[in-house]
Amino acid sequence: MRDWRLWLVYSAVVIALDQLTKHWVMQAFSYGDSLPLASFFNLVRAHNSGAAFSFLAGAGGWQRLFFIAVASIAAAVILNLLRKHHRQALFSLALSLVLGGALGNLIDRIRWGYVVDFLDFFYGTYHWPAFNVADMAITGGVMLLILDSLRHTRGKKS
Repeated sequence: MRDWRLWLVYSAVVIALDQLTKHWVMQAFSYGDSLPLASFFNLVRAHNSGAAFSFLAGAGGWQRLFFIAVASIAAAVILNLLRKHHRQALFSLALSLVLGGALGNLIDRIRWGYVVDFLDFFYGTYHWPAFNVADMAITGGVMLLILDSLRHTRGKKS
């Protein structure tokens, strides 16, 4: 892409989808509600004041500012990387997804003090921690970053 800011369109789409789905969940469900949709999947309304897998969720409140700071710094770093490497398509797409996901969850932390999660997958009594669209974008972006790194590593060896 000629202009690095075009990559921000992907981030904006992630943010919009994330916030729209969270808004719908906040309107349709009360905290703790669950709607079984399959033998392995529920829609739920969960609040996560921690990070991935509820890391630091019970830390007493200081973690909110910590995670806001981490997401803000990460966004600044990603924007700088996008400016420098915007012609590397896979790398820039990955960064755009991570940026959109980070900002989607940042909006929740600033607005509510927690992140709204609603996708609940499980097997028997084993539950994967509930997650949301922003989390999927971050995970997908990280997977693309790994793929991009492996492609470049393999290319240097040959």
